[in-house]
Amino acid sequence: MSEDLYYKTATELRRLLENRTISAVELVQSAIARTKATDDKVRAYLDTNEDEAIELARASDERRANGKILGPLDGIPVSIKDLIVEKGKLARCSSRILENFVSPYDATAIVNLRNSGAIPWGRVNMDEFAMGSSTETSYFQKTANPWDLERIPGGSSGGSAACVAAGQTVLSLGSDTGGSIRQPAALCGVVGMKPTYGTVSRYGLIAFASSLDQIGPFSRCVEDSAMLLDAISGYDPLDSTSYSGDIPNCAQAIPEKKGPWKLGIPKEYFPDNLDPEIRTAVEAAVDNYRARGCEIIEVELPHTELAIPVYYIIATAEASSNLSRYDGIRYTHRSEESTDALDIYFKSRGEGFGEEVKRRICLGSFVLSSGYYDAYYLRAQKVRNLIRKDFQNAFKQVDALLTPTSPTPAFKFGERTEDPLTMYLSDIFTINVNLAGFPALSLPCGLTSGNLPIGLQVIGQPLKEDDLFAIAHSYEQANDYWKLRPTL
Repeated sequence: MSEDLYYKTATELRRLLENRTISAVELVQSAIARTKATDDKVRAYLDTNEDEAIELARASDERRANGKILGPLDGIPVSIKDLIVEKGKLARCSSRILENFVSPYDATAIVNLRNSGAIPWGRVNMDEFAMGSSTETSYFQKTANPWDLERIPGGSSGGSAACVAAGQTVLSLGSDTGGSIRQPAALCGVVGMKPTYGTVSRYGLIAFASSLDQIGPFSRCVEDSAMLLDAISGYDPLDSTSYSGDIPNCAQAIPEKKGPWKLGIPKEYFPDNLDPEIRTAVEAAVDNYRARGCEIIEVELPHTELAIPVYYIIATAEASSNLSRYDGIRYTHRSEESTDALDIYFKSRGEGFGEEVKRRICLGSFVLSSGYYDAYYLRAQKVRNLIRKDFQNAFKQVDALLTPTSPTPAFKFGERTEDPLTMYLSDIFTINVNLAGFPALSLPCGLTSGNLPIGLQVIGQPLKEDDLFAIAHSYEQANDYWKLRPTL
């Protein structure tokens, strides 16, 4: 078996499985071995299910021997962010308040994964309740960036990005509320994609902000993300926000759609203080599209500057509501210092939640409180609609938008933990997409002089993920940045 099996793409592994060059058991064993060899440095995983994964791999090999494979991902391991529930497994959201919570059911995304033959393999670290941009707010551990172990992997899906970048798994699932898939994908040099809101069921996704949250894929290449999205998307009656119309087959569309396209460059995403190396790399990517026949058009998204305040009103308001269920009485951490019911509630939440989660609960409770609802939350929702209209107007001119994913490369541990506003600005280029509900993807487009990955964000039109993947794939195939790997 090739030494670099763990760095092959799911597309390559699919062919090796079809040709019987490798078995699913060998593939899972490779992931286990790689994780054991590297995770003491990366610290991506909270739990692994080695025995179960090998049993599922054996079942996949038996199906393949009988000509009954379930889909293109049959036999391929996928790591799961710690807020997507799996029956019989801990689902802790990297929080003390849920440290002993075992889920009694599978999320719909997990059901769909299993039905496709993919193998859920291990649960990975994240910012507590998905609140963070660095995976430093986890109660259990800080995940490191495989490109530089002294730096953060991004967040909140830092574990999901780091485990793919480190070769510990082929694919992973994360969630994106304000950039939590795309930003860590950019910082770890992998592909990360946020689908149109409603195309992937949120049933079994432990909620942060329900009108913004969306499950999505991480992978090494664009085609792999398309395959994984195809496997998990689709209408779900268990999710009232699930989209019931037709959803395109993204993997099938990639070779069919060749372009050239009209691509927009929002001037608001290239401010004067943008990191110069990121500016250079993204502008080079734009030039690459132009050289291959694409028409490049400057567009305006005039309400971009309002994204951060609007997001941190809406997201915290929804978080304060969603997190009120963690009361120390039912299935969460219960304080041993409590003397009565009210004491249980206050002390359990005080002990169980980390500082960033408490900060957002307080902000959300304030903006929803009597006398402030109209001034903050209602006004934020109105501005959210203006942000959505900005995108709709831009898409009357172009097929997709090209922007940086993150304003800076990965920063060192501790650099921003004492300054929440600076941390929040890490997502300044990704938040608007969640507010609008549109799809977007980040893929590698270069390295800094310090050998840190840079991400290009491609923002697509709602329910046109097939076009989005084709546009991203065309750049990927014209460049080798996605083939670069960290040295661990």
